Amino acid sequence: MSEEPRGPLAGVRILDLSRVLAGPYCTTLLWELGAEVLKIEQPGHGDDTRAFPPFQNGESVYFASINRGKRSLALDLKAEADRKTFEALLARADVLVENFRPGTMGRLGYDYDSLKGKHPSLIYAAVSGFGATGPYRDLPAYDLVVQALGGMISINGPEGGPGLRLGISLGDLAAGAFAALAVSAALYERRLSGKGRFIDIAMLDVQTMLLESALVRQFATGETQGPTGSRHPVIAPFDVFKAKDGPIAIACANEQLFDLFCDVILRPAFKSDPRFEGVFARFAHQAELKVEIENALAARTVAEWVAAFRAAGVPAAPIHTMKEVIDDPQLAARNMFVKVVDPEMGELRMSGSAFKISGYPDRPTRPPAPNLDEARSDVLRELNEPTEPSRSRQRGPAKPPLW
Repeated sequence: MSEEPRGPLAGVRILDLSRVLAGPYCTTLLWELGAEVLKIEQPGHGDDTRAFPPFQNGESVYFASINRGKRSLALDLKAEADRKTFEALLARADVLVENFRPGTMGRLGYDYDSLKGKHPSLIYAAVSGFGATGPYRDLPAYDLVVQALGGMISINGPEGGPGLRLGISLGDLAAGAFAALAVSAALYERRLSGKGRFIDIAMLDVQTMLLESALVRQFATGETQGPTGSRHPVIAPFDVFKAKDGPIAIACANEQLFDLFCDVILRPAFKSDPRFEGVFARFAHQAELKVEIENALAARTVAEWVAAFRAAGVPAAPIHTMKEVIDDPQLAARNMFVKVVDPEMGELRMSGSAFKISGYPDRPTRPPAPNLDEARSDVLRELNEPTEPSRSRQRGPAKPPLW
């Protein structure tokens, strides 16, 4: 009996040759949307992130969070027997995802141009630092490198100070999300055309698309944005401010919100003050406005101000630590923290899915990530090939046929 569909991509078969973060994040998103993912790993070693901390009972929690629900098969794509198995899987796959440096798959004979004749309906997604074309094509890249080249570091950090890398691997995560979006679009097109596509996602390209107003203003006015701290580069007040006992984030993006804000902080005169009357005036005098606002906020605590602003409809929030994030009642109500019961690590908690789609259950649990090569016997049996014992024990209950 097949399991209940998890999402609209139910029945889609994905061969995941990717490792570390950008590609695995893409396939995790596709898994959350209902697809089945078979992770192809290097024999004896597996994904590098199996060795990434933190660890629980000797296993990587990081790897578990990025690869939950997938199955693992170890294949050496230079060995004839494993190539035969891989090609049998290709014949049944809908999507192949890889994030090797351009040229690697070609040397193995498995680049898109080599496959499209035999597998015309295959959707092939390649995620790399710089893409399949251009002068940087063959350069190595990690998140730090693309955040640097893409300008993200130059606009992040304390105002007037040096640029800083963002506190998350945005280069990898955003590229993975763009790849998942492109795969979903290609699957939609294929329903009518029957044709596959080559999807070429470059981390640097994605960083450029995320630059928002910084890039627009560079083109339009020649203004080169530097680090702006927590404030918005053109809207005020839209920043983190000091209250009596700590920082508070306040965002007033239009005149109505600014007027409400002035009433809450008991500064109605700001509405008609020529320095602050209108978005352009406030931007020109944002430093003076911040001083005035912090003078007013010094009268009450963050909790008191947040309650007052929320009651008035003004967007405001305390600055949550990670401990406070995982205790947030809104995120709990949205099922954004799920439980995984792993046979070796025990109970884990990790992020849930931001995809909330009617008709598909938003379950409070997820299956564990696979041990390296645990699906070998099952996959070979499904391919009607002679079975071999898995090189690692299976985690969790038996899974329905995939291939």
